[in-house]
Amino acid sequence: MSNVDLLGRRNFIKGMGAAAGVAMVSPAMAVSEKADGVKWDKEVEVLIIGSGFAGLAAAIEATRKGAKDVHIFEKMSYFGGNSAINGGLFAAPGTPMQKKEGVQDSVDRMVGDQLKSGRGIADEALLRHVASHAVEALQMTIDAGAEFHPYLQQLGGHSVARTYQTTVSCGAGITQPLYKECQRIGVKTHNRSKFEGFLVGKKGEVVGVKMRQNYHFGEDQPGEVLNIRAKRGVIMATGGFAQNVDLRMAQDPTLTSEVGCTNAPGATGEGMYEMFRLGAIPVHLAHIQSGPWASPDEGGFGYVSNYSIYNFPHSMAINRLTGKRFMNEIADRKTRADAELACRDEKGNALPPILITSYKDSKKHPNTKKVIKYNVGWKFDTIEALAKHFDVPLKPLKAQIEEYNSYVKSGDDKQFGKNMTKAKDKYIQAPFTVVRLWPKVHYCQGGVQVNTKAEVKDSFTGQPITGLYAAGEVCGGIHGVSRLGSCSIPECMVMGMTAARSLMQA
Repeated sequence: MSNVDLLGRRNFIKGMGAAAGVAMVSPAMAVSEKADGVKWDKEVEVLIIGSGFAGLAAAIEATRKGAKDVHIFEKMSYFGGNSAINGGLFAAPGTPMQKKEGVQDSVDRMVGDQLKSGRGIADEALLRHVASHAVEALQMTIDAGAEFHPYLQQLGGHSVARTYQTTVSCGAGITQPLYKECQRIGVKTHNRSKFEGFLVGKKGEVVGVKMRQNYHFGEDQPGEVLNIRAKRGVIMATGGFAQNVDLRMAQDPTLTSEVGCTNAPGATGEGMYEMFRLGAIPVHLAHIQSGPWASPDEGGFGYVSNYSIYNFPHSMAINRLTGKRFMNEIADRKTRADAELACRDEKGNALPPILITSYKDSKKHPNTKKVIKYNVGWKFDTIEALAKHFDVPLKPLKAQIEEYNSYVKSGDDKQFGKNMTKAKDKYIQAPFTVVRLWPKVHYCQGGVQVNTKAEVKDSFTGQPITGLYAAGEVCGGIHGVSRLGSCSIPECMVMGMTAARSLMQA
């Protein structure tokens, strides 16, 4: 393509953007607020869109770096976004708790685990950047008042135990302390504020945004649209699109509205759309991850998810048709989700498998009481009662338990090669706790492409779009085909902090 053609196409795309919510203004108009140009209703120093892990971390870091007027805009009525209801799991290499527990880990090892899960298309530079600063981000949460269980977990696909979990077993255990820290240091927060598009200068630089006030999600209450100038730049921390069924189905037609989702209602992707209109590079949109720890017996993320995540290392997942194991219970998410989806009855109908755990081991997690109380999990005193309840063939089930317990004793899983470190001395024996498993749409690996400075790359020039930064799930390509559990919080926070540093240095 010639330069003439490229420029012509560039201007055509910009024209599309102007019609679709990206307003073109000259710097002169922006500064002088001429009547025939954009009239600025408000001016801020740092403008952040989204109040999850990435947005909150960005606001704190920008303030630490000297910003005096930082604003977070959130479209929902509540702050925290999808982050507030995630699992509260934070992976980092070389942490104090690893040293205390004698776990040998490193940045290289964590990156290696993620590259393997990413199946050859993960972004090693970004993964390395996040892993290198993960302990720093973890410390930010602790400094803000986040509290974690006094033990590490080894999640699927991780070669060692490196995961912290909040004592409340959800992301709110981090978002709430970070939000309070933002309030303490003077960050201004605005809810019911919906991002409507960018305001850009003659050279394509982002100079501000259009923001709808008094927005009520899912209702026809338009509110006033304000033109807000961002003196230093805009940080997009708007999250993924797992609740956008049309966009999900455009990438994967099987992800219909009938497929469950763990995300908050606001995870619909408009911020990502607008960056695409501006010229951002879309990456890996078709890689949408389902959580293999979810339950078909409750809505959303629920209680079972964290229960399962904690118990997988010392539990057996059983195909109810055969009474046998069918997967490595701590393989990466995609491997397990695919294995679960293959569990069918003789007619090909879905037959959600079960996760069997000894009650004495499962009860150490606070969610065990809740899954039993709310009838999304069951407790059985005998294997016969368990088998009868789920219509599992008893003889092969008994044989499988005996075989699995031999692996617990030897430390060597000859069926699926599961790492048995966390299963040591934890035999499958009565009484049992059992939950059903079935994947739910959980995380979008796709989004806009960013570099290690959290700058959004331009699809026409390959250079950063001036004044625009992005962090968190709205970004794509970092994890490849499958993200390892507990790696989203460090990514969101590290990249949010990185965006703030880049913006303050620009």
